This record gives sequence, structure tokens and C-alpha cells, in this order.
Amino acid sequence: MSAPLPRACLQFRAARAAGRRRPRRSRGASAVEFALVAPLFFLTLFSVVDFSAMMWANLTMQHAVREGARYAVTGQSNLDPNTSSQQRYRAVLEKIHDASLGVYDMSGAQVTTWVNGTSQANGAGMFGSAGDIVIIEVTCNWPLLTPVVAAFYGSTGGKYRFRVAATMRNEAF
Repeated sequence: MSAPLPRACLQFRAARAAGRRRPRRSRGASAVEFALVAPLFFLTLFSVVDFSAMMWANLTMQHAVREGARYAVTGQSNLDPNTSSQQRYRAVLEKIHDASLGVYDMSGAQVTTWVNGTSQANGAGMFGSAGDIVIIEVTCNWPLLTPVVAAFYGSTGGKYRFRVAATMRNEAF
């Protein structure tokens, strides 16, 4: 058998253990910390998502306008859904709409064109004739997801307003 520990050794162990007392209860502390940090975390997360969606919408509409302009300079009209009397301007607008991946409808897009520096009304002469320089501009109002981000766009009704444009010269058609 082993010999009992001397009394001084036992007293030393007891004193050392008393200095390392554990907190009474720490259950629930993680939940409280999460409740304090979560709103800021989710606000930051959704703001990043909102800004990413804004940039995606802008780039998507830029692509759609470029595709529409590329189609417009060829003078074609075969994309007009009205097959009995196809109009070139309807075909170009349809090309922009199709290439926009739904952003055109979600943002209430408005198309404006200039031919050789002169603004054109919607209709048959909207995209000029052969050799003309055509500028197609689309103005969009993208709805925002996060109310805090939307507050920064109060002058536009809480929507991100942007314009995209493409400039090309019409081919000989």
C-alpha cells in the first residue's frame, strides 16, 4: 500500500483548486451573444446580396442593350412577334427584352434612342436607316431587398436607378 500524503501537500492542493473556481453557470451565454450579433450579421449579409443584385442587374441590362444594338444595326425585323406585319423597332425591343433575363420587366425599363444625335420617338424610325449612328439607352429602376440599403436611395423611391447605353453605326441594309 502507498503511504498517505502529508497534510501540507493536501492543503496545497486544496488552495490551488480554490484559486481556479469555475463560473457558476454559463449556459445560455452563447444564445445571448448570438442575439446581439445576429442582426448586424444578417444586415451585412443582405446588404452584400443587395449590392450584388444591383451590379448583376446593371451588367445584365448592359448586355441586353448591346445585343439589341447589334441586332438593330443589321436592319432585320424577324424577331417581331407580330408575324403579319413585322416592324423593325418591335423586333429590336423584343431582342433587348429576351436578352435581359427578366430584368427588363422587373425594373420597368424605358428605352430611349438617338439617331445621329437627335432623340427619336418610339415607332418606325426609332433606329434610323443605313449608315446612321444609333444610341440606344435603357433606364431602369431596380427594386432593392434591404430597407437599410433602400434608405440610401430615397430620392428614387427606394429603388436603384441606372442607365445603360450602346452606340453603333447601322450597316448598309
